[in-house]
Amino acid sequence: GMPCPSGFAMEALRNLIQRLRPLAQGMGGGGGGPGMPSAGASALAAAGLATTGALYFGVNNCLFNVEGGQRAVMFNRIGGVNMNKVYNEGTHLMVPWFQRPVIYDVRARPRLIQSTTGSKDLQMVNLTLRVLSRPEREKLPLILTTLGTDYDERVLPSVVHEVLKSVVARFNAAQLITQRELVSRLIRDSLTSRSADFHIVIDDVSITHLDFGKEYRQAVEAKQVAQQEAQRAHFIVERAVQEKRSIVIRAEGEARSAELIGAAVRDNPAFIELRKIEAARDIAHTVSKSANKVYLDANSLLLNVHEKGEF
Repeated sequence: GMPCPSGFAMEALRNLIQRLRPLAQGMGGGGGGPGMPSAGASALAAAGLATTGALYFGVNNCLFNVEGGQRAVMFNRIGGVNMNKVYNEGTHLMVPWFQRPVIYDVRARPRLIQSTTGSKDLQMVNLTLRVLSRPEREKLPLILTTLGTDYDERVLPSVVHEVLKSVVARFNAAQLITQRELVSRLIRDSLTSRSADFHIVIDDVSITHLDFGKEYRQAVEAKQVAQQEAQRAHFIVERAVQEKRSIVIRAEGEARSAELIGAAVRDNPAFIELRKIEAARDIAHTVSKSANKVYLDANSLLLNVHEKGEF
């Protein structure tokens, strides 16, 4: 709409007041005196004051402003809502009393919606969805006639609940966690398509909270405990097997060592003398470092290495 010429109206008001000022001063004289105005002058002054009040009322009530990020739809008391025009930002004309502008905020507004629904494996899921929505600007007259100014309150909760139930039912509880991005994209696509039927634009949809029922959390904890117990039991079994293998290997080594020692004694009698010398050296080394005084004979200390005899 074209802007109201408020500057021109105010200039006209100032000119009219200047013309009426001499008349008002003339009316200030005493009754019956030479300053007393005639009846015609009094009528002219009254008419001027009435015109000034009417112009002031018109200037104040024939304008309305549409702020930034807003749009307006005009309601007419005679013809109803003007379905063919949406008023953009700025100052516009209207007819007082007959017309009334309805202001809409067309900026994207966030809204948190909570819903409880069931997954594919019949687990209860608590979801909180953040929806960023705005009205379709060209369809504001239709939105006003069908939904009103609280269009988002009328549409979004029911549509979000419907979309969440249909999407979440396709996934089991584990998939809702591991495939969260896919779930969010499906919800956004379905919600965008569904809201378009009501001329509402969805700019963004995100899952801000995802939680499961108490029974499912207890089942998950029990499963984790069972897995840890199974891993612990598997470790114990593996350790026992390894210990058994080490015992066998040790026994086989000792048997092989005894076999080799027997063969060495049988084939070379000096082998025993060599072992006696090594044992006597170890005993002498230990006794020399002891702080106690020990009186033992050479036979007890195996130091009689030059004597013949059995080990």
